Amino acid sequence: MEGYRRLRTKKRKRARLIGFVQVGILLLSIITLAAAGFIYSVLPDTDISQLKNQIGHSTKIYDQNKELASTVTANKSEGVSIEKVPEHVKNAVIAIEDRRFYEHHGIDYKGITRAMVNNLKAGGIVEGGSTLTQQFIKISLLESDRTYKRKIQEYFLAKEVEHEYKKEEILEMYLNQVYFGHGAWGINKASQMYFGKDVEQLTISEGAMLAGVINLPSKLDPYKNYEGAINRRNLVLSRMDDLKLISAEDAEQAKKEPITLASVDQVDPLKGKYPYYVDHVLAEASKMYKIDLDELLTGGYKIYTTLDQEVQSIAEAIYKEDSNFPTGTSPDLVQSGTILIDPKTGGIKALIGGRGTHQFLGYNRATQLITSPGSSIKPLAVYVPALKEGYELTDPLVDEKMAFGNYNPENLNGQYKGTVPMYEAVMESLNVPTVWLLNEIGIQKGVDSLKDFGLPLEKDDRNLSIALGGMSKGVSPQDMAEAYTVFANNGVRNESHAIVKIEDPNGKEIAVWKEQSKKVATKEVVAKMNSMLLGVVKYGTGVNAAVEGHEIAGKTGSTQVPIEGISGVKDQWFVGYTPSLVGAVWVGYDKTDKDHYLTTYSSEGATKIFQKIMAQSLQYQESKSFEADDIGPLIEEQERKAEEENQKNFWEDKKEEFKKGWNKWRNKLFNNGGN
Repeated sequence: MEGYRRLRTKKRKRARLIGFVQVGILLLSIITLAAAGFIYSVLPDTDISQLKNQIGHSTKIYDQNKELASTVTANKSEGVSIEKVPEHVKNAVIAIEDRRFYEHHGIDYKGITRAMVNNLKAGGIVEGGSTLTQQFIKISLLESDRTYKRKIQEYFLAKEVEHEYKKEEILEMYLNQVYFGHGAWGINKASQMYFGKDVEQLTISEGAMLAGVINLPSKLDPYKNYEGAINRRNLVLSRMDDLKLISAEDAEQAKKEPITLASVDQVDPLKGKYPYYVDHVLAEASKMYKIDLDELLTGGYKIYTTLDQEVQSIAEAIYKEDSNFPTGTSPDLVQSGTILIDPKTGGIKALIGGRGTHQFLGYNRATQLITSPGSSIKPLAVYVPALKEGYELTDPLVDEKMAFGNYNPENLNGQYKGTVPMYEAVMESLNVPTVWLLNEIGIQKGVDSLKDFGLPLEKDDRNLSIALGGMSKGVSPQDMAEAYTVFANNGVRNESHAIVKIEDPNGKEIAVWKEQSKKVATKEVVAKMNSMLLGVVKYGTGVNAAVEGHEIAGKTGSTQVPIEGISGVKDQWFVGYTPSLVGAVWVGYDKTDKDHYLTTYSSEGATKIFQKIMAQSLQYQESKSFEADDIGPLIEEQERKAEEENQKNFWEDKKEEFKKGWNKWRNKLFNNGGN
């Protein structure tokens, strides 16, 4: 019986033990699942494989001589290869931020233990034991709040990053994205910001100062707290000495080295330079070569262009002087756009898209403006096709007030001579003879000519008003300048462009300009047109465009305010050229209304702006000739004939007066004799 009791007791104890074990296993499973659930809940859903691609590189714009002219980026930081970062700069960062960087695998357990103890004592998160890898995770992937959840996320992501990337890759990504204060993200931007040099040029002392700033970038900003930044630099140098990363002698020498901070104008001198030209380059690359704009702004491309930095700088300086521009009826800024093109290649050498504050990729009046060109279209729509039809410079054109159906053009001065030679109609920009001539040769000839010159037309533009620039939509300065290159290039029009080629960051060509040209007129026709347009500048409405020592040809253009009861000017144009440079200038308000219009014509505004740009752009260039006949002798011959005609009319009038007087005297004499 006693044995039976002992057996039952053993069974009960065994059952109890099994129960405890089962409960323990259950509790452990629950705790494990809970922990796993918690960890899963805080783990970020993050793809770390593309971390290196997050570091942007500025796109570089090169001029016609393949010299770097401007840089542009959308990144707050701009990447630099770790190979370009000096060893002493890398060592400075490691010494002060993560001395065991090359030993741990993303997590420094000693540092974490120390931080946890201090945080428990303080009752909150007051200290971090983060490695460079964890800091990189924080600035690139996670929010900056100091919570245990974020620390757990850092832990797992740091392990992933260390598994995915080499130490040098992690250090490169970190240095390119960490904040150094004063708006400088990334080591190279900080180097340029504080010292006016690229990172590879940093001294030991300068590198130590940048490393010291990382911990408290706002507080240790050298511009705001120079003494604090120096003290921190010295601490970094001492730490480097302790870790045998530099010699004691180098450390002491670096501590004595004075730090000279860059002035504002030393910081990234190329960024933002030539803004309107750069805007157009980006637009052209995106539209013509189908490169995504975001990719252009972050991909580190090299874009080679036709930019002439000297001419661009001249134009920008002229556009900064308000006195160079006409005033209107409103205190609002009168706007303007200018473009200059090489007629032999179609390459855009310079452009200005507006006055006042520039807005990145904003409205560019040199290329995006669409408005009536006024009389500047006359050579393209009327006189070139007329010359092709056999008309000569001296052929008479009807100059009488007349109507063409419902269309009633008028000469601006309200005067009419009956007939005028063609060159005079061009020189004085007479409207009625121009419309009459288009009517004579046929509207279709004018339409076809405008298409050959590359101007955009609408269906409704097929009417006589195109002779004077009447168009449904209109043209841009780029359109007009490109069209006029025909006269400076023996009748051939090359499509205007800014980009020569584009290379990716590895130097591979991904886009190359292919010349696109069209024969528009013969050399003979061009020579005659050049004679007349040289006459416009030498004798006619464009005299204010003349540049001493250089042959300048061109045409003025103005349009009227389309509001009944208001006599004013909406658009001013001048399109002119030399044998080596073609330019178009537009002046006006972005929106013309009863309170916003000009009170002067193009000869007093756009023409003078063109002259200022050309005078400075050509001052160091050898004068070239069009080898075209001067219309001066034709004018003299016309004036001589007019004088002879006047004298003939004078004596005819005198003869008639004498005859009338004689008849009157004779009648009186005979009548008296008869009495």
